[in-house]
Amino acid sequence: MPPLPDPSPAPDDVQAIDALASSISQLTSELSKVIVGQQIVIEQLLTCILAKGHALLMGVPGLAKTLLVQSLADLMDLRFSRIQFTPDLMPSDITGTEILQETEVAGRRAFEFVKGPLFANLVLADEINRTPPKTQAALLQAMQERKVSAGKHQFSLEAPFFVLATQNPIEQEGTYPLPEAQLDRFMFLINVGYPSASEELQIAKTTTGTSMPKLGTILSAEQLVQFQELARRVPVPEHIYERAVQLTRRCRPSGEESPEWIRKWVEWGPGPRAVQYLILGAKARAIIKGCYMVRNEDLDAVAEPVLSHRILVNFQAESEAVSSTQIIRRLLAETKP
Repeated sequence: MPPLPDPSPAPDDVQAIDALASSISQLTSELSKVIVGQQIVIEQLLTCILAKGHALLMGVPGLAKTLLVQSLADLMDLRFSRIQFTPDLMPSDITGTEILQETEVAGRRAFEFVKGPLFANLVLADEINRTPPKTQAALLQAMQERKVSAGKHQFSLEAPFFVLATQNPIEQEGTYPLPEAQLDRFMFLINVGYPSASEELQIAKTTTGTSMPKLGTILSAEQLVQFQELARRVPVPEHIYERAVQLTRRCRPSGEESPEWIRKWVEWGPGPRAVQYLILGAKARAIIKGCYMVRNEDLDAVAEPVLSHRILVNFQAESEAVSSTQIIRRLLAETKP
């Protein structure tokens, strides 16, 4: 029988995790200059970025979603691009298009590809559900393959690359709801809620003056790529793998492991990609917290943003006001080690 692999991280990785934890502390401190509260949202966003995932931010207007994404780009020295999704937006408006240009040879012309706003490190897809499915699909390929197809050519997107999309949950007239297949491309669904009374008071005091604080750069794009690779190397105990698989399989109403109340309330459950994202998210969250190995609390922390948009509740659940978030919290309680 071959020996079991050593679950301890390499010495160099231990030093790198310590360095990352210090950088995250500086980054959140710098963010607090312009973003009041939203600590859970910030932690989930950073976790998703370190895990090389894409995130969908759900929240009503005025909660500083755009400001948060722009501030992260500044703090990490990333090329930032904001795309305002509208009903008349075409795929070429985001990927780029070929235009006919004069060449150095007199009288001759040739097509030249002009890159669109998708060619950036951090792309903010603002109100993504306001554009037709054809344009949404163009974004989907870039998210999944990190490539853009234009005619007979393919262009790779430079690392790091991630999409942070926003969606307004209250205005549904004139929108194109994201299909489940595209929702599944987003690693996290992050719910951005209202601030507390004390936070709202602080917002009123700090954002209505004559100037806004300037943010310094904490991480470079190259450092971010190194930390993303570091997250992949974080050791995961066997029982964490088993619990991630158990959580996902219990969400499926057709599975033998699923309890009766899941069959009662759930129409469709998450696929294998959910298990991958649970593990990757738990790895990234562990090193954000300065830990050298994934723990159960890391898995618990990423379960809601990973699974909530991958569980489709049925009519009976809706009639009883049971949400996918409530289902996940009950499953976590039932699978506590």
